[in-house]
Parts: sequence; structure tokens; C-alpha cells
Amino acid sequence: MILLVGLGNPGEKYARQRHNIGFMAVDEIIRRHNFSPERKRFQGLVCEGTLDGEKALILKPQTYMNESGRAVGEAMRFYKLAPSDVVVMHDELDLPAAKVRIKTGGGAAGNNGIKSITSHIGPEFRRLRIGIGHPGDRARVSGHVLGDFAKADKAWLEPLLDAIAEAAPLLAEGKDSSFANRVHLILNPSQSKKPKPENQAGQPKQKDTPDGV
Repeated sequence: MILLVGLGNPGEKYARQRHNIGFMAVDEIIRRHNFSPERKRFQGLVCEGTLDGEKALILKPQTYMNESGRAVGEAMRFYKLAPSDVVVMHDELDLPAAKVRIKTGGGAAGNNGIKSITSHIGPEFRRLRIGIGHPGDRARVSGHVLGDFAKADKAWLEPLLDAIAEAAPLLAEGKDSSFANRVHLILNPSQSKKPKPENQAGQPKQKDTPDGV
């Protein structure tokens, strides 16, 4: 079983903020993969479903970002999961918009939601970092993170959320690198079929072999 956690703040006031991109990502997974309706549980909203035949639980903590670990810890203990079964999706200021990175463990990098989860279950959970870009000025960081996505962001935001949802079954299989590659190729289809390099005669370049072979 996999526990997919989207980070954000509850309520319509926060729904379109960049800080809520974790909520947006799991909402698209719920929609695309026909998860159950949301219900209140574990201090959050929970949906159940399957990803490539694997049971999956999606959790959106309703404790506000800074206390996200309370909900995650409660759900993890109930299902007797290991930290490696938990994937947390959250905004990443230090990644360009529309870029994703996934890793296991590490620090919180200033994200209070990640800090809270670490305090409840330790650091060895999986993190899907979703780039929202940096405003370029430290004085503008708070307003950027807590600001709504602009209309122009729709051009990259919707395809990114679609790609994350399409590739989500790879997370359930534990294939994190394959997931990241799949998202990249969905967003950059022209790179999925690169022609083989040719030599001067126009033939595919042959692999070098030792003399006499």
C-alpha cells in the first residue's frame, strides 16, 4: 500500500495559492484514477483507490501546512506503513516552474509542512518536489509562495498536473526514477524518440569495438 500525501492549506481562500500545489496534484490523481469520494479521517480528507493494481490512500491534511505531520503520522501508524511507503507532494521554491524532482530523505529546506512530517515520522519518506519558481528577490518569497497562480501559469500548470497523475502508478510500484522520467517525457514528447546519431555517410553510428572483435 502507498500513502500519497498532498500538502496545502484547507479552505477556498488558499485553494489557488502556489503553496497548495500538493493538494492540486493529488486532486488530479483522484480524478484521473477514479478514487473514492473524500471523507474526513486522520485529521484530513482521505480517498481510497488503486494505482496499477496497488492499493493507494490519498491524504490531504486539514491541520494547515505547519501541522501536516499530525495527519500523516496518524494514517501511517493506523496502516502500519513504513516511511518508504509515504510520498509527500509539495511546492518547491528552488525548482523552476513545471519541473519535478523526487527523492527520499533530506532536510526540510524551509518547508514547514515537511518539517512537521519529519518530526512525526522521521526524514526517510519520499518527497515529490514540484517547482513553482523563485521570484528572484528574497523579500518577495512569502508573497510568491502564498500568492495565487497567475492566469499565464495555466499553460504549464495543467499539463504538469496531468503528467503527474498519468505517471502516478509508477510511484505505487516504487519506481521513482521511472516516474520522474515519465513526467519529463509526457511534457516533452519530442524528446521521447530521438534519432540515432549518424556518421558522415548517413548511416547510424556504430558502437566502437576493440580491434579484432
